[in-house]
Amino acid sequence: MSLDHELAGVMEHVAGVETFAELLSIPSGPDRLEAFSGGRLDYSVPEMPIQAVLAPGPNGPVPIRVYGTSVPGKPGDPDAGVPGLVWLHGGGFAGGDLDMREADQLAREVAQRSGGLVFSVDYRLAREGVHFPVPHEDVLAAWFWAVRWARDYGIDPDRLCLGGASAGANLAVGAAMYLKDIGELQPAKMLLAYPLLHAALPPFEEHSDVLSSLPRILRFTADDCAAMMENYVGGPVGMASSYAVPGESDPAGMAPAAILACEYDDLRGSAELYAASLREAGVAVEFRLEQGATHGYLNHSAAMGIVQRGLAFLAAELVSATRFQ
Repeated sequence: MSLDHELAGVMEHVAGVETFAELLSIPSGPDRLEAFSGGRLDYSVPEMPIQAVLAPGPNGPVPIRVYGTSVPGKPGDPDAGVPGLVWLHGGGFAGGDLDMREADQLAREVAQRSGGLVFSVDYRLAREGVHFPVPHEDVLAAWFWAVRWARDYGIDPDRLCLGGASAGANLAVGAAMYLKDIGELQPAKMLLAYPLLHAALPPFEEHSDVLSSLPRILRFTADDCAAMMENYVGGPVGMASSYAVPGESDPAGMAPAAILACEYDDLRGSAELYAASLREAGVAVEFRLEQGATHGYLNHSAAMGIVQRGLAFLAAELVSATRFQ
């Protein structure tokens, strides 16, 4: 196997750059980042209604963008309702926003494909003194808000899912664990894209030749992951709550999961290990290994076929979600 040809064609735009922060600090950085994301390809995001709302939370209001057409069901009709997804972008806990393709483009595409609604959450980032549990609590606040208002948007609460990408997937699983532990409504399904769920990366040596050829900005060493987790936790990972490092906890009783992993990703081992632990605990799992993909590929333009396939997987899994508890 080899790197997807469309993804390979944009790698040159970030060659020689260590981090996204470094890329944005140079004059040509924004243009290079746009070219790297495939932003100059012929593609327009789906047009649809978008509503900005605020969910009350213990750390202050949590901004949420609601994507899709609201069609409230008829009172007393238990079968009425479309699926819904509370979605959390990635960014290493310290970056990302609602305008990135992994948030905005994904929400539009999944809402259109599924016929449901997507709640994209602007959780607080682990910067300027913010650490766990603040982002975790923001996610829970968004979830409780979505459950509370689901019917008003035409969503069946029993088909409400929770998901995210990379660090956002970590937040999703941590929140789902908390909901299970306190006996609250769990998501119908967890939708997880290339998740980071463990403090230490499981060994993964397959395709080391391709991985070693990727730009440094797309690699995740053990030190990289430790630094991300320690920044999120606000101290040594050993002191972290299980909700901050959810992949290392017993997953028995968790909601079903749909996991999207990338073939050429240092974090692939985390996705595979978590899928195996869920299956061992008797939890239903749909696992898709995206051939030729690199970490974060849903941040590229949906003009790319490989991005379309990933979005189609997530949308189909959302459509198939049914009551878990």
